[in-house]
Amino acid sequence: MAIATLGSIVLDCPDPLALAGFYAQVLGGEVQEAADGDDRWVELTGAPGPLLAFQAAPGFVPPAWPAAESSQQFHLDLTVPDLDVAEKAVLALGAVPLDTTDRNRSFRVYADPAGHPFCLCAS
Repeated sequence: MAIATLGSIVLDCPDPLALAGFYAQVLGGEVQEAADGDDRWVELTGAPGPLLAFQAAPGFVPPAWPAAESSQQFHLDLTVPDLDVAEKAVLALGAVPLDTTDRNRSFRVYADPAGHPFCLCAS
């Protein structure tokens, strides 16, 4: 029997509202600010999959990829029907290519605007 269920995936970042806006453009859904006006926590609601939330982290330092001395901690795999089309879209939104040179692979690696690695993966 499971002890718990996954409630949300939370990304630390310097600007939760901006990063939530990036992922809203990538995944769909709506940016939901806290009802009390606290801008340190923002959620992306209505997108398929688990709830994605963004938390302000003073002094945030993005993970280095790939670097043995600075672990990436984790990354998101985002499934897309067309890698080339999705790549153009995420780059236009501010993603940074990290490992996209092997065009024959079924995935490409990017960083979001806060520096978290994510992969676009062919469906």
